[in-house]
Amino acid sequence: LMTQRFTAPRMGTLMGVYLPCLQNILGVILFLRMTWMVGIGGVIEAFIIVLMCCSTTMLTAISMSAIATNGVVPAGGSYYMISRSLGPEFGGAVGICFYLGTTFAGAMYILGCIEILLVYIVPQAAVFKMEGLEGAEAEAAMLNNMRVYGTLVLSFMAIVVFVGVKYVNKLALLFLACVICSILAVYAGVIKTAFEPPIFPVCVLGNRTLVWKGFDVCAKVIERENATVTTQLWRLFCDSEFLNATCDSYFVNNNITEIQGIPGVMSENLFGNYMDKGSFIEKVGLPATVEPDSIPTNTNRYVLADITSFFTMLVGIYFPSVTGIMAGSNRSGDLQDAQKSIPIGTILAITTTSIIYMSSVILFGSCIEGTVLRDKFGEAVRGNLVIGTLAWPSPWVIVIGSFFSTCGAGLQSLTGAPRLLQAIARDGIVPFLRVRVHTCEDCLWAFMCVCVCVLQVFGHGKANGEPTWALLLTACICESGILIASLDNVAPILSMFFLMCYMFVNLACAVQTLLRTPNWRPRFKFYHWTLSFLGMSLCLSLMFICSWYYAIVAMGIASCIYKYIEFRGAEKEWGDGIRGLSLSAARFALMRLEEGPPHTKNWRPQILVLVSMDSELNVEQPRLLSLTNQLKAGKGLTIVGTALEGTYLENHPQGQQAEQSLKKLMEAEKVKGFCQVVISSNMRDATSHLVQAGGLGGLQHNTVLACWPRNWKHAEDHQSWRNFIGERQKHHFLFKGYFLTLMIPQRQLFTSVRIIENYNVYICISLLYLQHDSDISAYTYEKTLMMEQRSQILKQINLTKTEREREIQSITDSSRGSIRRKNPAAVTTQLSVTEEPAASSKEEKPEEEEQLIHDKSTNPPTPATPQSPSADAETPSTAIQMTWTEAKCDGEQAKPIGATTPEAIKDLFNMKPEWENLNQSNLRRMHTALRLNEVIVKKSQEAKLVLLNMPGPPKNRSGEENYMEFMEVLTEGLNRVLLVRGGGREVITIYS
Repeated sequence: LMTQRFTAPRMGTLMGVYLPCLQNILGVILFLRMTWMVGIGGVIEAFIIVLMCCSTTMLTAISMSAIATNGVVPAGGSYYMISRSLGPEFGGAVGICFYLGTTFAGAMYILGCIEILLVYIVPQAAVFKMEGLEGAEAEAAMLNNMRVYGTLVLSFMAIVVFVGVKYVNKLALLFLACVICSILAVYAGVIKTAFEPPIFPVCVLGNRTLVWKGFDVCAKVIERENATVTTQLWRLFCDSEFLNATCDSYFVNNNITEIQGIPGVMSENLFGNYMDKGSFIEKVGLPATVEPDSIPTNTNRYVLADITSFFTMLVGIYFPSVTGIMAGSNRSGDLQDAQKSIPIGTILAITTTSIIYMSSVILFGSCIEGTVLRDKFGEAVRGNLVIGTLAWPSPWVIVIGSFFSTCGAGLQSLTGAPRLLQAIARDGIVPFLRVRVHTCEDCLWAFMCVCVCVLQVFGHGKANGEPTWALLLTACICESGILIASLDNVAPILSMFFLMCYMFVNLACAVQTLLRTPNWRPRFKFYHWTLSFLGMSLCLSLMFICSWYYAIVAMGIASCIYKYIEFRGAEKEWGDGIRGLSLSAARFALMRLEEGPPHTKNWRPQILVLVSMDSELNVEQPRLLSLTNQLKAGKGLTIVGTALEGTYLENHPQGQQAEQSLKKLMEAEKVKGFCQVVISSNMRDATSHLVQAGGLGGLQHNTVLACWPRNWKHAEDHQSWRNFIGERQKHHFLFKGYFLTLMIPQRQLFTSVRIIENYNVYICISLLYLQHDSDISAYTYEKTLMMEQRSQILKQINLTKTEREREIQSITDSSRGSIRRKNPAAVTTQLSVTEEPAASSKEEKPEEEEQLIHDKSTNPPTPATPQSPSADAETPSTAIQMTWTEAKCDGEQAKPIGATTPEAIKDLFNMKPEWENLNQSNLRRMHTALRLNEVIVKKSQEAKLVLLNMPGPPKNRSGEENYMEFMEVLTEGLNRVLLVRGGGREVITIYS
């Protein structure tokens, strides 16, 4: 048998969007605070407040219509539309604010329900009696009653929601019918007032409005059977019922006047009458006599202002009456055509309620006496609901209708808020709300895991999907609002959260339109991005108009949630507009950088860090990133790059793994930047690609940081250090030493700065000594002249690595002793390194100045000594570089181990230095490196870090090995060395 799955009937625009929005918008503020707002602010200001708030919701509804007509509407309601447009961070922040606003709205509706119950229906049910209490005592008793009954009503509503939401949905139409009947009764009463105003007298003593309670006649005395008899009002102000009793001075000096609370059409309520807390509600135009310096007594007999009123407070109290515009979009999954129903139904509902609110302001101000309008709780009209005095056929229609209206709105809030929290938890965008299950085997972590699991259960519920735990949390938060116990204090709080939610809806639409994102194509024809921007501006303005400190707190909560989601890592990618905004901003900034080179004062290090990977694709120099992090005070660009050898198609997974390793290391070392992996068939080419193609547009690296090749003398690392030398021309920073966290010592480094005419800065080493024969150490010969012979010996003797390490010292000792015995005087003569005259120094090649560490500028000129003809006949390329090369050993190629005969070894030990073929430039460089190293070791041996200017590398490959030897001699005996070489374009300005 074929089983057909039952699907609930889809709703149309009227039942699915229009009526739910109407029920949520028309609520407690209209029945309990609208008349008071008109009386305090006047018709003009009240109309402005209503117009601003209704315009805000209308503009927000237009933005929501654009979201609804942009593709398929998700079934999750308003939160899904907002979060998918704004992204995980803003989606989580706005979702939490929307949830808190809905939860506090439930508290406001429950407080309104209790106020109607205890003030207008059964005042005798109050637990804390207020008879005979004045001022703060009476206020405290009222607040305590609100707390007790509010908690009871909240518990009952939570149980109803827990038992089944279907009962709440069935009662929704009944509650909506009550609202519609109440509003129709008000309009009917207004029409009747024009012909036959209802009788609701107001008793005024002097110009002070009296609480019509405890007396039946508004008079001091009455005539009865030709006698003057005192009334109940007399007994309230006097100590006895007799005419000679002692009475209150204000009662004695002023007359009693009875006026009509509903006089008909009038115009005296156009302007505002703001009052301080405790002020008397007075009738304008009536005379009053007040004794100077008299203290008011019997204040509980007068109608007093319970709070200090001002314009911005009225905005905060009124705005919740226009919320609820998302009730229709929350049912997007149950609509037949959401793209059609949501725009039409929501805008029609807002239009209808806006007309009701604006007309109510005008009608209330023109039909009700001003003293009655300013009487918040109807004490002057025998405790009747003020708006009920205008209703037809009876005030009880409004009282009963408003009571059920607030109950239904409270149930709707307790139904929608837990589902919203459950949706946020199931989305997983807020880390502490994610639906996950942890197992805690370690007892030390047991308590922490319990706390985490408690926070993560809000995504779970009953088997049918009802959010049980989320309902519990919602009830607890709602209870905190009920404990505030004042409708006027709770309303501004939820105004903040709703305004923030509406503001981000408008922001999302405006950003999407301005960025012209491909997935943003709304089909709502009345939408324009300027409307969204105006709506966002209105929301932000109203937030600070209502309460600037509440606005700061609400924005602070949203910011904390946003940063928390960002810090913990948003795992969702919904193609939101905020990331599109970042992309457009980055593109704009890069295009601006292309306009020209940065100014010197704006220069900052943009570092390209070159690292290598081991066989397991882990970084071999992790501490190099620690140094990078310490060099990043300039907040410039950082690119960590590595090269892999192979083809891209075959090594693509390895490249991704290497990129993940780099990201993890950068996160561990707190290096903010980017990582880049290049795969090439040749390591030298891959490194070259990194150096040349790194960066984007004007945001390119200007500094390269790399490690000095370790074990470069080993045969297996022969190619690596040659690649290093080959790419050295593009590098600016090089690091040699142990890869530890580096700190520059606070001591004076023996460096000097020389500024040339074009303000180029060169850092050079000041050599403050003369090179005499007596200054040469005992081992200078071995590290200069014997270097060529040592190189030849090592290349002619084919030893294993172990044999080479064992025999090297004996070979050098024998060679040194042989040379000294043959010609000791010649050694001393040839070791005298001299400088050419000043005239000839000008003819030195520019390339040689790059190779030397400024020998010409740092060494004092000494008498010239004739050089050998062979040295004068050298070619430029040979004179520039360290030219003891492998060419001398071309005839002695690598032989198998053991092929060298004892006679050959003996000849090697008896080799004579070829003085006439030695390169004097190499000799001078090595001698300079040796003497400079001695001075550095003497001055800075205990330094944690030594900074040196790095000489340029050779331009031909024949001198590469000599260059490496030169750098080894220069840095021997030092702990850590940072070799620095500028690009020749470093500039400073004298106007900074």
